[in-house]
Amino acid sequence: MSRLPQWVGGLGAGLTRIAQRLEDQRRRAEAAEEENDPEELRSAGYATRTRAAHGDTYAGAQRDGGPSDAPGAHGTADAPSGTPEEAHRPPDSVPAPPTYAPAVAPRPDPVAAVPWGVRVAAEASWRLLILAAAIWVLAKVITSIQLVVLAFVAALLITALLQPTVAWLKRRGVPRGLATALTFIAGFVIMGLVGWFVVWQVQDNIDSVSSRIQEGITELKGWLLNSPFHVTEDQINNIAKNLQDAVGANTEAITSAGLEGVTVVLEVLTGILLAMFTTLFLLYDGRRIWNWVLRLVPSAAREGVAGAGPRAWRTLTAYVRGTVIVALIDAIFIGIGIYFLDVPLAVPLAVFIFLFAFIPLVGAVVSGALACVVALVTQGVFAALMVLAVVLAVQQIEGHILQPFILGRAVRVHPLAVILSVAAGGLVAGIGGAVVAVPLVAVTNTVVGYLRSYSREQALRMAPPPHGATALDVAPTPPKGSAPQD
Repeated sequence: MSRLPQWVGGLGAGLTRIAQRLEDQRRRAEAAEEENDPEELRSAGYATRTRAAHGDTYAGAQRDGGPSDAPGAHGTADAPSGTPEEAHRPPDSVPAPPTYAPAVAPRPDPVAAVPWGVRVAAEASWRLLILAAAIWVLAKVITSIQLVVLAFVAALLITALLQPTVAWLKRRGVPRGLATALTFIAGFVIMGLVGWFVVWQVQDNIDSVSSRIQEGITELKGWLLNSPFHVTEDQINNIAKNLQDAVGANTEAITSAGLEGVTVVLEVLTGILLAMFTTLFLLYDGRRIWNWVLRLVPSAAREGVAGAGPRAWRTLTAYVRGTVIVALIDAIFIGIGIYFLDVPLAVPLAVFIFLFAFIPLVGAVVSGALACVVALVTQGVFAALMVLAVVLAVQQIEGHILQPFILGRAVRVHPLAVILSVAAGGLVAGIGGAVVAVPLVAVTNTVVGYLRSYSREQALRMAPPPHGATALDVAPTPPKGSAPQD
């Protein structure tokens, strides 16, 4: 019996140490949970501390030998409103949610809910719509000031043709103003003489051509009467009468068309004068005009535009010079062939072939068809076939030898792009649009190619320098067997 109190005291001390260890573990767990969610777990920590206090009170009452249902113990555990936290809580504060409340999953982001392909298609679509709207507005503006735009583009083409002459005169010591004046006057005098010569030839041969056309129509009528198509003379007369009635019924429309023709002549004269003045200033002060245009470009893109401008001008100059040479060769050889076949209006037809050569592909077809029709009406089927053979031979030589040799790779454009650009230019601005469509496409191709190369070089220049294994890969290494360099 003397060892029983010692045994009981040792058991109590062991239970106390176990309780302290459990308490330390509980406090560490509460601290870790409060770091993760302090707002939500603070109330849980308060409840745990209340239960711990209740347990400590109950344990103290048991150690003191008091009853387990002491009034003091129940008062401490069942009255949380008397705690300091409840006393200092604001009256309008919202209590923390209970620990048994179900977790609510957050709503997904609407952007993340859309599939990636749909997002890419939507972004590409609205960018394409904005680009289409900008092109439509630009087309409307060009259409509203069509005369000014065509005059300026024609001035650019004429300047590209005459500017090498001005540069040659300046290298020979001629002052800039005098060189510009001489080139401008000589160029427009030559173009005026060519136009006057064409009009003179047409007026001089119009009577003979009319008589030959009437003879050709009579021969065609006889051929139709004797042909296997069983065409009667009454049917031919009815066709002629219908044509006369149509002309008589549309007299008012023809008169209005004549009045519109007068307006067109006035517009053409205005465009010619505007193109002449623009050409004069571009020849004399083109570099200053270009520098002024560069100042309007944002500084971030100015360097690239400054590099693309001279390349675009070289492309335009090469195109105009090459087209003039090719058109002159076509006109000379086809005109000689028409002359030896005794087709009337040989010189005017040669001039028309020269002018229509500035419309690639389409112009050659139209001018060749015009020459064949004149030969058919005036000289018969055999002469028309011979003219067709001459036209096809010259155009084949032009397409396979002259254009690749003279124009070169600087202005090479795919035939599909040529056809589409000529068609689009004709729809937008008529014959003038068809003439300027191909050089515009060639210049655009040159500018886009240069800007793409320039942006690639800028990206490589702004990239960080190689280091580590990459530097070893790109560093020059001496060949095997060579002595190392110091």
